[in-house]
Amino acid sequence: MPSIFDQDLPRNAANFAPISPLSFLERSAEVYPQQLAVVHGELRRTWSQLYSRCRQLASSLKRRGIGKGDTVSVILPNTPPMVEAHFGIPMAGAVLNALNTRLDAETIAFMLDHGEAKAVIVDPEFAPVMKKALALRTRKAPLLVVDVEDPLFTGAAERIGEIGYDAFVAQGEAADPWELPADEWDAIALNYTSGTTGNPKGVVYHHRGAATNAVSNILEWDMPKHAVYLWTLPMFHCNGWCFPWTVAARAGVNVCLRRVEAKAIIDAIRQHGVTHYCGAPIVHGMLVNAPDEMKQGLPRGVKAMVAGAAPPASMIEGMERLGFDLTHVYGLTEVYGPATVCPKHEEWEQLDIGERARLNARQGVRYHLQQGARVLDPETMRPVPWDGETMGEIMFRGNITMKGYLKNAKATEEAFAGGWFHTGDLAVQYPDGYIKIKDRSKDIIISGGENISSIEVEDVLYRHPDVLAAAVVARPDPKWGETPCAFVELKPGATTGAEDIVAHCRKHLAGFKVPRAVVFGELPKTSTGKIQKFELRKQAGSADAIDV
Repeated sequence: MPSIFDQDLPRNAANFAPISPLSFLERSAEVYPQQLAVVHGELRRTWSQLYSRCRQLASSLKRRGIGKGDTVSVILPNTPPMVEAHFGIPMAGAVLNALNTRLDAETIAFMLDHGEAKAVIVDPEFAPVMKKALALRTRKAPLLVVDVEDPLFTGAAERIGEIGYDAFVAQGEAADPWELPADEWDAIALNYTSGTTGNPKGVVYHHRGAATNAVSNILEWDMPKHAVYLWTLPMFHCNGWCFPWTVAARAGVNVCLRRVEAKAIIDAIRQHGVTHYCGAPIVHGMLVNAPDEMKQGLPRGVKAMVAGAAPPASMIEGMERLGFDLTHVYGLTEVYGPATVCPKHEEWEQLDIGERARLNARQGVRYHLQQGARVLDPETMRPVPWDGETMGEIMFRGNITMKGYLKNAKATEEAFAGGWFHTGDLAVQYPDGYIKIKDRSKDIIISGGENISSIEVEDVLYRHPDVLAAAVVARPDPKWGETPCAFVELKPGATTGAEDIVAHCRKHLAGFKVPRAVVFGELPKTSTGKIQKFELRKQAGSADAIDV
């Protein structure tokens, strides 16, 4: 029998509206029209101007017949058109597909075809690879190509499209109406996974998830209005972890950065009064290891988020010396980037740097607006004991979780088995509820029947004062089956040898966990700074490995 609270109380336009980050842009333009929104070189745009351009972009797309459910791909650095794409494309009802700028032409061609792109917006830096990708497409459907002009691009610009970006935007009318999605479950973005084992999977985001993650970002950081956000994190990576929409909700400032270099970052922080930025460990390490004279005059209190790997003690200590406040988050493409955070407690400040690093290296607890983040036994789907020892798999559920994988029902069903999203990350949960990754399921090293966590060994390697970056993978061994092989990138000028690395590990690890081989050199990394372990697995056991 219906409840009395369901009788004559209908949902209607007056009491229910779909949640979408597009409303954040509209509000900031209405409330703070003259507030600075975008900085790029000499360019300055207010929230009113940004809103107008996004409406024009949406209008121009619709006039070309691009609308609800259509994919618009972009291959852009962190420039104003990329900010505009995050609003103008979904305002047309279309789906934004931000392409990784370091992909090869074959992979880009696959994504354009798989996502059935109707248009692509191209920065001149990436015109050559896009030109090749367009030639490799197997779909014969017409594709609108729009060329971006950027005065900060200094290379030779080849036009491959039929129209320039500013001219295309100018074809639209800011006065043309636009609407929020009729259903917040509608797709807002398509992001592809790395595809290290076969074709990448297309992860579909919905408006509700994008909005809830953006608001959670604000809550995790206590982000104030008019915050000044520096774009060190690529906006193609999980839509910049949803920060284009986060900044809009706070009427903040998007400080665009075409190239992520230590001097450019430091200069931007000083010049524009940057208050917040995000990045992989390599970005923060870039600042920590920059020459002291370059860092002179940096303001204290800048808030930084790190994701991709746990921050080692040396990084935390270095950031503290800079006066920066580092927050550790964790997530995957399938959960809009970060969906857990490691909130710090005041009492932690009284601990030594090693213990603080251990606590801050945990993946933490669920984001404010994520329903659940738990370590479950993947066989029984029951929570593991909160003892910091029993291993299980990290799983998520809630609004900050993808719709699923595009055109891949089998992978979607497997990912959501048992009503949770399965991450593939093995972890423990501590008595305080904080989660700590022990390894990817595929990264566990089984040596003589004993499980070795590559992350545990890497944590020890990072404690060595000469180590800039480290990764550990399994190396085939005729006796033990597998043994740990360490890949080490030393800090500039360091001359540490393999014996010293191994001796350091022996002080902190059980004997069977100590690397049996060490390889020195620059580690292969993705465009977002993650170490490419699949490349290291190929190298493991090569002649370059120093047996110790």
